[in-house]
Amino acid sequence: MKVELKTWTQLGVATALAGLTVAGCSGEAGEGGETGEGAAMQQAGEAGEGESGEGGEGTGGEGGEGGVDVAAAANDPVIYSSALAVAEAHVIAARDAYEAGERETGAEMFAHPVSEVLLELQPVFDARGVKDMSPLFAGASQAALSGVEASEINSQAEIIFAALRAAEEKAPQSDKSAGKVAAGVVADQIERAVAMYAQASESTQYGPYLDGYGYYKTAAVTFERSVDAIRDENARLATSIEKVLALLAKAYPTVTRPEKLDVNQGELSGASASVLLAAS
Repeated sequence: MKVELKTWTQLGVATALAGLTVAGCSGEAGEGGETGEGAAMQQAGEAGEGESGEGGEGTGGEGGEGGVDVAAAANDPVIYSSALAVAEAHVIAARDAYEAGERETGAEMFAHPVSEVLLELQPVFDARGVKDMSPLFAGASQAALSGVEASEINSQAEIIFAALRAAEEKAPQSDKSAGKVAAGVVADQIERAVAMYAQASESTQYGPYLDGYGYYKTAAVTFERSVDAIRDENARLATSIEKVLALLAKAYPTVTRPEKLDVNQGELSGASASVLLAAS
């Protein structure tokens, strides 16, 4: 299966939580500027808005399709770390797709963050002393195209994860606690996963499902790393996150797309909205 190249829209809930705007990646590009994930994210954002009021200035708003709002990423740790999480989601999806036999798809997924995240954020990384990570992603993509063993792809993925963690340690400082920042990143990835499930349910294409799978997995691993800090900050929010992650585990049981996508979208959207409400 081939994953279509992607364009940028908004970085979902992280934007709402931060009250700032940054762009995110989508499924297939469409006409008129509103692309796959962008439309789905807007629908999911409307669900959250129904319960929590306006939900922040950034949701479904002025994200500047085509790139990251570098000024926002340079100053807000939620925006900065959410952009890194988007890259991580692609690596998880690429690694797991490759291991499942989707080698060309895995190679493409490794390459996407270079243009979608890293090039846009490089001025921010340079200012913060973060080494250019593009060669790591490009190298993994080339290795996948050459058909190396899955164990080699796994090793390259681990190297990328370590680089992303190092970059995250150099996030801009703010008055947000570690728990609040982590919760913002988790909420963003959850919103993306829910939005992509809606898009995947409307077609038979693999790309939206695979994107959503990566976002779900990144939400889960980020929450696992930061659960204590999030729970100390907001126990209600931690419980809401656990509930939606349990639903997403059913929505994305494997990296390969199931024959039927039968998890209730309304339940997913409602659970995601509860996370935003608890975080507000």
